Amino acid sequence: MGLFRIILLLLLSIYASAQDGQGLISCLQQKGTTYLTTSNSSSQYDSQLQFSLQNLRYTEPGVRKPYVLILPQKRQQVVHSVRCCIKHGWQIVVRSGGHSYEGLSSTSVAPNFAIIDLMNFGAVMVDMKSKTAWAEAGATLGHLYYAIALNTPDYGFPAGVCPTVGTGGHFSGGGMSMLSRKYGLAADNIIDALLVDANGKLLDRKSMGEDLFWALRGGGGGSWGVVVAWKVRLVRVPRKVTVLRVYRTGRNQVTDLVYRWQSIAPLVERDLFVRAIISGTQLQGGQKDVKLTFDGMYLGPLDQLLKVANESFPEMGIVAGDCEEMSWIDSISYSGYTTTNHLVSRNNSNKSYFKAKSDFVTSPISSSGLEGAWKFLEEDLSGYVIFSPLGGRMYEIPSSEIPFPHRAGYLYDVQYQVTWKDSSQDSAYIDWIRRFYRYMTPHVSKSPRGAYVNYIDLDLGIAVNGSSIVEDARAWGDKYFRGNFDRLVKIKTNFDPKNVFRNSQSIPVNK
Repeated sequence: MGLFRIILLLLLSIYASAQDGQGLISCLQQKGTTYLTTSNSSSQYDSQLQFSLQNLRYTEPGVRKPYVLILPQKRQQVVHSVRCCIKHGWQIVVRSGGHSYEGLSSTSVAPNFAIIDLMNFGAVMVDMKSKTAWAEAGATLGHLYYAIALNTPDYGFPAGVCPTVGTGGHFSGGGMSMLSRKYGLAADNIIDALLVDANGKLLDRKSMGEDLFWALRGGGGGSWGVVVAWKVRLVRVPRKVTVLRVYRTGRNQVTDLVYRWQSIAPLVERDLFVRAIISGTQLQGGQKDVKLTFDGMYLGPLDQLLKVANESFPEMGIVAGDCEEMSWIDSISYSGYTTTNHLVSRNNSNKSYFKAKSDFVTSPISSSGLEGAWKFLEEDLSGYVIFSPLGGRMYEIPSSEIPFPHRAGYLYDVQYQVTWKDSSQDSAYIDWIRRFYRYMTPHVSKSPRGAYVNYIDLDLGIAVNGSSIVEDARAWGDKYFRGNFDRLVKIKTNFDPKNVFRNSQSIPVNK
């Protein structure tokens, strides 16, 4: 009898799910909203689902797929899609560029979920009179940069270098960039937004209020609703900037240079941004070594860059041949390893399986600490770390101005990443990066150890079925948001008390 009841309950569950699914489809059809399912267009569904899914770990068999992929084309269709999902009990996953490091914009722990894919919301409208732009949340960073450049050579925007990243997710987490030392984060330069909230209402900054608007700008994606568009403040850039790329090898030299870089890069004049990328390499004789790349940009001409760099950091040994003058828009292409014409392409040809983690550093890491890190990089040549300096404008903005808290007192952020091409090797690479991360514990920020929500890391903790109590969520919330976490919880509780918008690391509701 017990087994019979289990089977009956299972059948009823499947039947109820099918009924709910038909209800959702019928609801979407009322507004003519485009959608794809495995039943109505299997091959197109798979192609569209995977096109914007950037981490191949989440294409593997066994990873949950959405019942329906919703592709709205009008704002009212987004509103209607949210209402349909709520009415028929389907978990909502929002996707703009698909670059979530842990696949949270393409899959879910919920058994019944739908993706609202904003791919069709890619318009960017630049207004040079007000020096602002409206960027729809499905627009990539490449779309935004290209649209700005078409209108003016004198303005840009401080956001990341990867052109296929969606503005929706990037801005939601803060958005660090090569212009952050001069102008702050992307989120520091957002002045309005259009959001479909947990009641299915379309709100702007005035109608949503300052609390919710505060939370949107750095409080992480997936917790607040569906951002349809952002209004951003453009920032002034010179007609000519200078990019630099300097390569060095040899453990001792790399250690000495990175050790010095830690105390210089955050404090040098804010027009100069130089990050350090360190990876393992194999020499001609087969022995392992480490490779250092200083990669950066100066907001000015070459001769001035050489003057500033050689006065502040002569050990780097930068020469004119390491640099190139170009326009700001061309510097974006240069940094993103693409071409200006390819900025508007959503196609990412460099997809891989990958795992990433992050840290923030408050005191220079000792030479011996760095040498220990290099051993991990020599162990696995598929891994690397990126040290990106803070300072400048980042130190002037209070840590409570927006949810992103890592301001004064932090020298730089660390991104650890490892990539691979064969899914059978997942566990080996993930184990490597976890060991590397554990080794770095005494060398990085503490109480709590900081992390960047845009490099989201489920190793920090997971909400069961997307829901968690507040104290459990501190496992990741304090690391991402520090003292801003409690305010985020309060705002979430006020504006989405039923926890409609949730994922494995969303802001919890205080019940």
